[in-house]
Amino acid sequence: MDKCKIDRINALAKASKIRQLTAEELDEQTLLRNEFRRSVIGNLTGQLENTVIVRPDGSRTEIKKKD
Repeated sequence: MDKCKIDRINALAKASKIRQLTAEELDEQTLLRNEFRRSVIGNLTGQLENTVIVRPDGSRTEIKKKD
């Protein structure tokens, strides 16, 4: 997610504290927040897929995804 979209999320959040957002702004805010969530989940998933646990005896265990 690019910085422009994150700035827009923050601008809408700040505006919502001052005034009531229009229906279009609420829809935009929802879409941007969902995109941000998907981005965070995707980044975290990618990071965890490349994580390895190294035990004191030197053995390595990859983290497996639970179903």
